[in-house]
Amino acid sequence: MPRVARHALAIATSITLLVTAVGCTGEESDSGGRQVPGVTDTEIVVGTHMPLTGPASAGYSKIAPATKAYFDYVNANGGVHGRRITYKVMDDGYNPANTQQVVRQLVLQDKVFAVVNGLGTPTHSGVLDFLKSNRVPDLFVASGSRSWDQPDKYPGTFGFNTDYTVEGKILANHVKTSLPGRKVCFLGQDDDFGRDSLAGVEKVLGAGAVVAKQTYVTSNPNVAPQIGAFKAAGCQVVILATVPGFTALSVGTAARLSFRPQWLVSNVGADHPTLAKQLGAGAPLLEGMVGANYLPMQDDAENPWIQLFTRVNKAHNADAPFDGNSVYGMAVGYLFVQALLAAGKDLTRESLLAAVAKGGFQGPGLAPLRFSATDHSGYGGARLSQVSGGKQSYFGPAYETDEGDGPVKEYAVTPATPPANGVPTVS
Repeated sequence: MPRVARHALAIATSITLLVTAVGCTGEESDSGGRQVPGVTDTEIVVGTHMPLTGPASAGYSKIAPATKAYFDYVNANGGVHGRRITYKVMDDGYNPANTQQVVRQLVLQDKVFAVVNGLGTPTHSGVLDFLKSNRVPDLFVASGSRSWDQPDKYPGTFGFNTDYTVEGKILANHVKTSLPGRKVCFLGQDDDFGRDSLAGVEKVLGAGAVVAKQTYVTSNPNVAPQIGAFKAAGCQVVILATVPGFTALSVGTAARLSFRPQWLVSNVGADHPTLAKQLGAGAPLLEGMVGANYLPMQDDAENPWIQLFTRVNKAHNADAPFDGNSVYGMAVGYLFVQALLAAGKDLTRESLLAAVAKGGFQGPGLAPLRFSATDHSGYGGARLSQVSGGKQSYFGPAYETDEGDGPVKEYAVTPATPPANGVPTVS
């Protein structure tokens, strides 16, 4: 989806209209002391939709429990301005029709204050207008689609993941600099995820450089035709914009066809522990795979964020197997707590949105968070990793770029360290 033009006047107008409309409904707190949906003196109720089952559940079903674990950790340490966070997690099975049903329940029946980290490009796209019309903050969407970055059209929606076009440019830059002259192919999900990723690849390599392009749909777990086409085209490098289950399917199918390209995989589907579990005895097929990420690696025991999240996982998530999805879920939780604190004790939906639009958040990310009044896109870069000896490790610097024609350049800012007690404070 093309990015709409940004200008401060449009943003200010949109936010003014949002606040005015909210005040007219009697749902938001104002000088008359009306109740804020989902907020009491002791509790903040928020919700999400997640694929706890279905074709995208591999790995992704671990995200919401990790976020909830971090919220529980914060609750155990006094909450946010004295309020506990309650996180309602609804399973949509990665089915857009289900997403609309469960999000309606969260908003109309459960009266959630906000929707936090709803997952999926095809799923969340279908609830944007509903959340806007009900004036529900729609924060940190679990997808890198550019759809979330439309501040004049959707002033209450903010992304989290690195923009798929940005990520595609960074992966393609690696091909250009480290794998020059190789035949490149691309497999992407048949939605904005795949299309935006391909757009980024072609911005760096050129539209004619990708010799074969294929798509898949999550309802059809057979990628043999696509992988067969890549083999026939003589592809030496295959870039995947795939969810974990389809990354594993692609790698496993290629092995059965005696096709062994260099794999470059979007962060969406590149978590090694998740893929190794999917492939079982075929896990060695992941050797050499290059992925993109913007958060600390889950087995980096020296990283203070991993130390914190590991403690939280043990105390509040039943010491569940810890992987990149766990790190992701807790990073989202940390960011949301930062936003709540910045919104102040007199919490309203408009104060929360204003706090996020103000930006300035720091956390475990290896790339910059770009929140502002004119940019709702989330993380703006990534670092590359590679699987070697069954271990996924970073190499080289982190990079940042835009979704346009800007260069891919190194991002040298040192990540923040967590507070001593693991709970953010008001800056």
